[in-house]
Amino acid sequence: MHRQLRKSITTLVFVLLSASLGPAFAQAPTSPLVLKADAPDRYIVVPGDTLWGISERYTDSPWRWPELWGFNREQIRNPHLIFPGDVILLDRAAGRLGIAGAGAAPGAVAGTGAAAAPSAPGAVKLSPRIRSELLEAKGIPSIPASAIEPFLSRPLVIEPDGLDNAPAIIATEENRVVLEAGNRAYVRGIGEASEGNWFVYRRGKALIDPDSARTLGYEAIYLGTATVTRRGEPTTVQLTTVTQEVGAGDNLLPAGEPQVVNYAPHAPNVFMRGRVIGIYGGVDSIGEAGPLSIVTVNRGKADGVEIGHVFALYRHGATVRDTTVPKDSPNALIQLPEERYGLVFVFRVFERVSYALVMHVTRPVNPLDVVQTP
Repeated sequence: MHRQLRKSITTLVFVLLSASLGPAFAQAPTSPLVLKADAPDRYIVVPGDTLWGISERYTDSPWRWPELWGFNREQIRNPHLIFPGDVILLDRAAGRLGIAGAGAAPGAVAGTGAAAAPSAPGAVKLSPRIRSELLEAKGIPSIPASAIEPFLSRPLVIEPDGLDNAPAIIATEENRVVLEAGNRAYVRGIGEASEGNWFVYRRGKALIDPDSARTLGYEAIYLGTATVTRRGEPTTVQLTTVTQEVGAGDNLLPAGEPQVVNYAPHAPNVFMRGRVIGIYGGVDSIGEAGPLSIVTVNRGKADGVEIGHVFALYRHGATVRDTTVPKDSPNALIQLPEERYGLVFVFRVFERVSYALVMHVTRPVNPLDVVQTP
């Protein structure tokens, strides 16, 4: 039951829109990476830095950070290269970054296994180095961890059939209508899978693809945590934390470990296009979101989306009337062009949807805005 539940409800911590929006997949556009004129030749990494933030010091295309280092695909997935205290050096001629070797001779930079020899007088070849660190040592993250931590281990998306095998609260202590922290509840469906902590949640609104009208899943509303106090059928649980009202009919899900987001930011290697279908942390009355808000995108693992992907945000061009021609003219209605206004970083991927952090915007993010390969 435990395995079956994990499979049926996604617990991991921005394809086609329509013919009018163009093809979903094509070769991703490429162009030379441009360094900022004021990019520092030398930068010392400090606690609190992120891969994204450092990248912005060197280029206006921060999602192309791996290109600055010449990362291969494995290094993109596990960029355990950069630590507080490291000194980053810029080779402007090559357009590459490297890390100065600790204790290296003047003019030397540590490379992959040995110091790299100068290629010309006064010049050095810069490349990432392989280093051994204590297990406690942690490289800097891709994006601010505090902004996404609550979204890494909690259930966020329920598959369309995900409630079929989910344990449910069938009765409450002393027939309480609303349960608080410390109260007990009786759960059907846990069986022997009763070790560890459990999340309490309920199914929220449906996540609907705006173009196909297909239900991609349901939001999982996080209510709190619980621990098993007595095995059996029903199982007795005690609520340890409560963030919203808990009652009969709510469901339980095994608590997962937070997923560390250490993928380097990178654009998809094919052209992808999708839409924003939900906003967390937005202004409810107007449905908008700003920097460091969480948005839901209608593209997921099945579409090729992976953690670390960066998408550009576009406001979908409206259809307006051309006031310079008669109202009954066949050309009276025109489609305005889409306008790019920001970037999002995907940090959690489900089968059909993804969650992304808004990194930079020049205007508020609205539902149904377009996301695509930058």
